[in-house]
Amino acid sequence: MGISQQAGWCKKPASPMNMRAALEVVRSTTWTIVLLTSMAVTGATGIYRVSARLGHSAVMTCPNKTNITMVTWKISPKIGGQCTLANLIDENKSERTNCSDRINWKSRPDWDQALEIQQVRMADEGNYTCEVVNADGNFHGLYHLTVLVFPRMALYCDDHGNPVCEAETVKPAAGISWVPESNSTPRADSNDNGTVTVLSRFAARSTNGRNPTCIVSHATLNETKSIDCSPCKLPFVC
Repeated sequence: MGISQQAGWCKKPASPMNMRAALEVVRSTTWTIVLLTSMAVTGATGIYRVSARLGHSAVMTCPNKTNITMVTWKISPKIGGQCTLANLIDENKSERTNCSDRINWKSRPDWDQALEIQQVRMADEGNYTCEVVNADGNFHGLYHLTVLVFPRMALYCDDHGNPVCEAETVKPAAGISWVPESNSTPRADSNDNGTVTVLSRFAARSTNGRNPTCIVSHATLNETKSIDCSPCKLPFVC
């Protein structure tokens, strides 16, 4: 090997011993980088965003691996404490901590590690992590659950012939107004599923021959309906 010259200074050729030591350092560094990269790829996955309708069921699966010895679901909802489901497959032993009865294994965890949530509620929104363990390492599946609520409006006549308007939405409660203007005060009731039902009963002395119209205002619902609750809807009948 000749002498190389750079920027006006000379560099002597490295001795065989120094070259071997340098190669060992490079080889060791290369294996370290490969190992760290492999670990990063094994443990890191993206977050899957899933959604479920309020009152329906939701199912989330685990990484598809063979010869699993242990599986754990860690649930961090927006409301309430963390819930954990774990199963030691070799010992056929399951554990659950702070989990609702609505949250459980979809089937036998030694056959299917999927998680099922029955009758989904607003409080179930949050992060769900499945960790499976086998001889190759630990593998994670990450989910973020969003609960979808389809707002509902109903307009009907009560037993006394008064128009009644209802609106069920997520919080905040919907606003209800009437045309012609009504003197009634809406009543809001919170439901177990996390929604709010607002009820307003039309109470006006005169409608001037117009059918009462209910107007619902909400970020997820803007709807208008009219109804005729008079005992005689055909003038020649009465």
